[in-house]
Amino acid sequence: MVVATESNPGRIEKIRELEIPVIDLSGKKSEVARLIVKACEEYGFFKLINHGVPHHIIKKMEDEAFEFFDQPLPDKMRVGSANPFGYGSKNIGLGGDKGELEYLLLQTNQDCIVSTSKFRCAVSSYVGCVRELACKILELIARGLGVPPSFFSHLLRRLDSDSLLRLNHYPPVTYPLQRGHTTIGFGEHSDPQILTLLRSNGVPGLQISLGNSNWVSVAPDPHAFCVNIGDVLQAMTNGRFISVRHRAMANTLPDQSRLSLVFFGAPPPEVVITCPPQLIKKNEPLYRAFTWAEYKSHTYAHRLGETRLDHFKIA
Repeated sequence: MVVATESNPGRIEKIRELEIPVIDLSGKKSEVARLIVKACEEYGFFKLINHGVPHHIIKKMEDEAFEFFDQPLPDKMRVGSANPFGYGSKNIGLGGDKGELEYLLLQTNQDCIVSTSKFRCAVSSYVGCVRELACKILELIARGLGVPPSFFSHLLRRLDSDSLLRLNHYPPVTYPLQRGHTTIGFGEHSDPQILTLLRSNGVPGLQISLGNSNWVSVAPDPHAFCVNIGDVLQAMTNGRFISVRHRAMANTLPDQSRLSLVFFGAPPPEVVITCPPQLIKKNEPLYRAFTWAEYKSHTYAHRLGETRLDHFKIA
């Protein structure tokens, strides 16, 4: 694939495809834990199959998402304005960062999901399943690292968890592009939370950074969840895991839309983020303690910036 970036249309990048680790959750727990830790250390990303989230719950959420995005713009704006985050189009950051998508961002607290009862039911079922899956992954990570089983996962199970669900819709671009070129759909960034679970349909778009401006495409797999490490988990593992920067390319398929359902697992705002002592035995801590509210505020101030976590490093 050849890419001309939106911020610099003259800059050409050659993108190769990477098959990130595919992990079968139905395997032996000790082996699954080992593979997940290895993937988190080497890639920061992995695909999860046999994840246990029922197909009908995923399908219902996808159908409701497409139905929402098919509505006239005024109707989408009304739904969005009724909750703290809501609907947006093109703008993907507080500073007006541009993208080729529309989205609906929701808190996972049911009181904040304002739409039809059918939509609320789909979101509630989906969030319940993916939150439980995220907790299972975090408990396997804890097992693989030799820390208490619920050290990470209890932060997502709490009722005051600040987790989010984001529905991203990438309709086909309507302006002409040079042959073989595409543009950015969602700019490069790392996720600030603990863990991200992404489910997308069969339309390609996701790319991850290998550093030094090297980008690789991740082949879509409608049967898998793509899991990636967030900034908070990088801090909680004392830098052993890496929160890798990634991006989504604009959708250039003429007759298909790309839809991604993204669950961001986050701790409660006032929780203090620290590394378990088992991971600091032979090393000095890399990051100072901070609350999720403090880090989230810093993240919003720096939008998609590269060095957000560096601000919390111990000199």
